[in-house]
Amino acid sequence: MSAYYKPITYTVTEKEDGWLLKTVLQRKLGVSRKLLSRIKLTERGVMLNGERVYISVPVKAGDLVAISLEQEVSDDILPQPIPFDIVFEDDALLIVNKAPGVIVHPTHGHYTDTLANGVVYYWREKGEKVRFRPVHRLDQETSGLVAIAKNAYIHQHISEQLIAGKVTKKYTAFVYGCPRPDEGVIDGPIDRDPQEPHRRIVTPAGYPAVTFYKVSECYALGAMVDLRLGTGRTHQIRVHMTSIGHPLIGDKMYTGTGGRGQLPVVQPPGDSGPFDGVIQRQALHASELGFRHPLTGEELLFRVPLPEDMENLRRKLQDLDS
Repeated sequence: MSAYYKPITYTVTEKEDGWLLKTVLQRKLGVSRKLLSRIKLTERGVMLNGERVYISVPVKAGDLVAISLEQEVSDDILPQPIPFDIVFEDDALLIVNKAPGVIVHPTHGHYTDTLANGVVYYWREKGEKVRFRPVHRLDQETSGLVAIAKNAYIHQHISEQLIAGKVTKKYTAFVYGCPRPDEGVIDGPIDRDPQEPHRRIVTPAGYPAVTFYKVSECYALGAMVDLRLGTGRTHQIRVHMTSIGHPLIGDKMYTGTGGRGQLPVVQPPGDSGPFDGVIQRQALHASELGFRHPLTGEELLFRVPLPEDMENLRRKLQDLDS
């Protein structure tokens, strides 16, 4: 017999008296068509007053509607005792402060030593049956906040908030030079570099991409910049900051190239200069993440401080000013 997660419930109001159950599920509980097609086929997927019914039945004021999702596990992910920093966790969500150098999800050639391997192990040790569902991802070398949904319903709702632009995602970066003006919008379409497909470039033929930036500290050789994404293209912050002549310190892929049709950058290719040994990756950190909790409706906002290597870089920049 299948095991289920805790039911998600809704009590029908006078206003909804006479609605079809399907309408209540979609409008009041926000169940997507895809998820509804899946759960209605399970024994306890859709219940009305404790009984399994067709979703085409009408409901009455006071009726208790409940949906339940079958428990799942990530059988394709090898559990590994990899430590990670938990910022928040409840029955619906896990928020993690990812360390730099860690891949979020196993990929071709990287089946182990990922965040997913560590999280799956952690849940197994707790006795939780949960499938690994990251709502978004970070580049391997980018540190910071990652949201992981514990079931398909939670994943759907946060994903919809992301698409609607209702999720707060802020980053902190250290760049070469000090951008001028010190606050602005970078609006530049992004696509793959046809000559180096693993890289992205700003090109008129690309996909729309918008990044908002604000300089928070300016030094003789660089700046600390706060960034917010208007879109979510691959490598967006790295490509956009390079396009205005201020690539991220430590970014081996984009430093010193600029890309065809972009402004020249301030640092020679392959040379990190005074920052050798201070940071071994692009200086980018997902510092703030906010969204509405799909079950409680509470507005959540998480903030994490700079990791050690970026704090060391900050001190180095300050020292070079003195």
